[in-house]
Amino acid sequence: MNTLSTRPSLLIVDDDALIREGLAIAFDTDFSVYQANSRAAAIALLRGLSSPPQLALIDLGLPPLPHRPDEGFQLIAELLAHSAAIKIFTLSGQDEKTNARHARALGAIDFIAKPCSPEKIKQYLHDALALQHNEHNTPVPDADLLGIVGQSPPIQALRNQIVMYATMPFPVLIEGETGCGKELIASALQKLSGASNAPFKILNCAAISPSLLESALFGHSKGAYTGAGSAQAGFFEDAADGTLFLDEIGELPLDLQANLLRVLENGEYQRVGETSTRKSRARIIAATNRNLRAAIKVGTFRDDLYHRLNVFSITAPPLRELGSDKLLLLNHFRSQYARQIKRPPFELHPEALALWEQYSFPGNTRELRNIVIRLTAKYPGLAISAAQLLDEFDPTVIAKPAVDHAAIRQKIQTGHFELNHELRAQESLYIDVALELSSNNISEAAKLLGINRTTLYSRMDAHEKFKVEN
Repeated sequence: MNTLSTRPSLLIVDDDALIREGLAIAFDTDFSVYQANSRAAAIALLRGLSSPPQLALIDLGLPPLPHRPDEGFQLIAELLAHSAAIKIFTLSGQDEKTNARHARALGAIDFIAKPCSPEKIKQYLHDALALQHNEHNTPVPDADLLGIVGQSPPIQALRNQIVMYATMPFPVLIEGETGCGKELIASALQKLSGASNAPFKILNCAAISPSLLESALFGHSKGAYTGAGSAQAGFFEDAADGTLFLDEIGELPLDLQANLLRVLENGEYQRVGETSTRKSRARIIAATNRNLRAAIKVGTFRDDLYHRLNVFSITAPPLRELGSDKLLLLNHFRSQYARQIKRPPFELHPEALALWEQYSFPGNTRELRNIVIRLTAKYPGLAISAAQLLDEFDPTVIAKPAVDHAAIRQKIQTGHFELNHELRAQESLYIDVALELSSNNISEAAKLLGINRTTLYSRMDAHEKFKVEN
């Protein structure tokens, strides 16, 4: 039995006192348990601890909005901003897949649907401790090795997921918008798989005619169809005991999905035109920018194939959620392409830099990279103005704020105007926006606002951002 000094620490956050107390009693012999009934209480408790808890078990539905997951999501981000090493599990009475995916994207280890036996939860917690121990003894690869640039909580969570899943022989499904770097994630999984010298084959299911996809995947025999003058191996065969990355898996025709399911279930496939069965040892990584659950509902994607592919899932975060990582990516690509074309890097005027931080980059990292390439070619060694930068942005998503002097005059002339109240409202708004840009990373938000972390906490307290209404 663990002694008090050696027991790992566990934070339980749930607004139901019976659940909290019941879990605390069930886990008392294995863990040093801390309890909180809300996000505000958890934050206050966290600040008072000499070291952060190793584990956290969080109910997503917390006051003042117990029927929504917002408070739980925000608490995940705040815990990981305090310590990226905390292993977080989320609890919910609603087995909502969207909530589960978003919780994992924020950095939670997994989602546990209520009710769940304390013994099962305890096993999850001990598995997470073993994972934490391995991480402490295995240095996380730097961005140069993985090729993934950024320090925001979603990117740190992404790197942790890659390290966690890389050596597992099971399929991984990578979901995310176009341009988020899904192929880069697949490549990072291969690099850390322990078999980095094994083949890594990439097939874009949307880039090949549906009539040729079966042959591309499984190969064909001589004479299997018109034009098949010789036998040809497919991607499964070429991947051997390495990795096969199936990009845009949502575009795979329905009739081929059954064949892929067979490979995932028992490794068996046949070349087109052959009756003999071959065996695949390749690990499958799939990626999509489509909503596969919606595709299942309309009958264009098989439910059983989805669950076979989705043993492990990774969500590639969109660039608009990565805060100041947009600046890190700017510097990264600017240096890279300046070296490639042997020209001095460009600079951005302060006004242009502010526009860069405000722009949402709907095309994600791919769009950002292409903009940097164009600017490097057009303005080598020059300082780029806001107007020149605006020419590179998508005009349909650019918000151009304007000062409404008439509205300000009207507000002042009411006779009830208080400048301090107005400034406090503006300060509160800026804090909210900074927290949104930084995905609730307090340190990152403080940097964006040009103040230190302690000052930001004080001002958040002053605006009652942690206040819980009874």
